[in-house]
Amino acid sequence: MAKYELLAPAGDLEKLKVAILYGADAVFIGGQKFSLRSRASNFTLSDIKEACDFAHKHNAKIHVTCNIVMHNIDTDGLIEYLKELEACGVDAIIASSLYILKMVLKHTKMEAHVSTQQSTSNEEAVAFYESQGMQRVVLARELTLDEIEHVKKASNVELEAFIHGGMCVSISGRCMLSNNMTNRDANRGGCAHSCRWCYDLIDDNKVLNPEGDYFAMSSKDLCAIRAIPKLMDLGINSFKIEGRMKSLHYIATVVNSYRRIIDEYNSTKQVKDFSIYEDAIAKAENRLTSTGFLFGQTTVDEQLYDLNLTCPTKEFVGIVRDYDDINKIAIVEQRNYFLPNSTIEVFTPTKTFNINIKEIYDIEDNELDAARHPKQMIKFKCEEKLNPFDLLRLN
Repeated sequence: MAKYELLAPAGDLEKLKVAILYGADAVFIGGQKFSLRSRASNFTLSDIKEACDFAHKHNAKIHVTCNIVMHNIDTDGLIEYLKELEACGVDAIIASSLYILKMVLKHTKMEAHVSTQQSTSNEEAVAFYESQGMQRVVLARELTLDEIEHVKKASNVELEAFIHGGMCVSISGRCMLSNNMTNRDANRGGCAHSCRWCYDLIDDNKVLNPEGDYFAMSSKDLCAIRAIPKLMDLGINSFKIEGRMKSLHYIATVVNSYRRIIDEYNSTKQVKDFSIYEDAIAKAENRLTSTGFLFGQTTVDEQLYDLNLTCPTKEFVGIVRDYDDINKIAIVEQRNYFLPNSTIEVFTPTKTFNINIKEIYDIEDNELDAARHPKQMIKFKCEEKLNPFDLLRLN
């Protein structure tokens, strides 16, 4: 394992490959059993095998989440499934159930990682999991940096901390809102994200919020860019990004930003300008962010009450699929609308630069007056060499 593992989410194979190419040391995914994200594009066993092969080829690892809160009907076939995951090449299982974790250790050679669903917030709990043979504990998201430091100093087992993504209004995801409001169990993969719905504020049958404005009860997303140096100094083993249901563009942008800041601090022991990384992440974020609990107890500034306060996302317009070196033609899968004679920003795993696109053609060489059909394959002249999985966005 890298000294500081950057752990990224992926909802499908394409996102997994992008996460690794853009800097992830490991990726966590959900299979079709025992996973908490029933609406994500959960991986089949053949997908997981391909994911492991790709990851290991690029010196990365695959962690599979089996983190549902199990009822009796959920236990059937567990050991067989764990063995199938091991045969695919999976490196670690993330689970909250002690039974699942013990079965991982008893029946496989995969690592057992204690999920954040266990809300592990103190050194005694970490010591217990260590005594049970677990190789890693994912800390609760409600810890401050000072608390993380105390836990780390008293621990011998690997520790993983969340650094970016959604923050649940409940304690590390132990929420019952979805159950009560929609009969969808958040702890068994069915969260309806009730905290992010649009609500009216009513007092004595009178709506108090302005017409057209609504409220939520969710927290801002976590962005720990400014806490990375401290977390590295503490010796935290793995930095986890949340978001298996996020877009390909989001995954590439966020992963690459944290990759660069981790590498900068690891090599120079300083960060010259945090805003460079924050500005990069802002190109893909669509929710406001805060530092969560890391720098102390949260205040109103860490909450998201006004749904009008959202961040604009820089428009992701395409992903490069191929490049003709001889004719200098880029083959691109279009994702969002853009026009000929546009200046486009190219975002790659190693650099960002602008290109000027003049004419646009479809694969049959018909000139287009606009790229307007998502997933359509288009092409254009580009003197700068582009590579598969380079991303294009409006400048």
